[in-house]
Amino acid sequence: MPAGRPVRQRGGDTGAHRRALPRGDPDGEDLHAGHERRDYPEVVTDSSGATRVDPSYAERLHVTWYWWPLPLLAAGILAAEIHMGHPGVRSWLPYAVVVPLAVLMLWRAGRTPVAVRDGKLLVADANLPLEHVGEVQVVEAKDKRRVLGPHLDPAAFVVHRGWVGPVVRVRVTDPEDPTPYWLFSTRHPEQVAAALRSTSRT
Repeated sequence: MPAGRPVRQRGGDTGAHRRALPRGDPDGEDLHAGHERRDYPEVVTDSSGATRVDPSYAERLHVTWYWWPLPLLAAGILAAEIHMGHPGVRSWLPYAVVVPLAVLMLWRAGRTPVAVRDGKLLVADANLPLEHVGEVQVVEAKDKRRVLGPHLDPAAFVVHRGWVGPVVRVRVTDPEDPTPYWLFSTRHPEQVAAALRSTSRT
């Protein structure tokens, strides 16, 4: 196994990302390029072999309540279009399938985790050992279009959720990892940055 890219299992969130100053849609979700990344081990130890004890932080990027009505309304309209006044099964089945499906999609979209624990930074289904965390930058909501657009490195690892304002950019210091930095949404960027910075000083 190559030595050191974020561990990712496909099949969760949707996405896209990459290298040469692209101009993309900042309201996308996971942006993952086809470039190679290192597979990091699940347990991180220091040079003496002792497991690190690090500050912990955890959140899930739940979908904000005011993002729910429009998708649910669209699901109801779609179900009504399928129903079209017909009696029998067609009068109730579209509502029983389409509306719960919309709820499930919104719920799953808000399950993305962001955490600092067990010697790792975890975002979605990827992890970065804290020993490879470099500069940490907080980007406020008003400035994130710039870092997600013309200033985005196409080789970066990006997990963006449009309903979450701020993002955090974390430089990757591992020379064997082609990913220059991680850029991800979080509702509490200062807390994430504080947890990461405190570990980099120890």
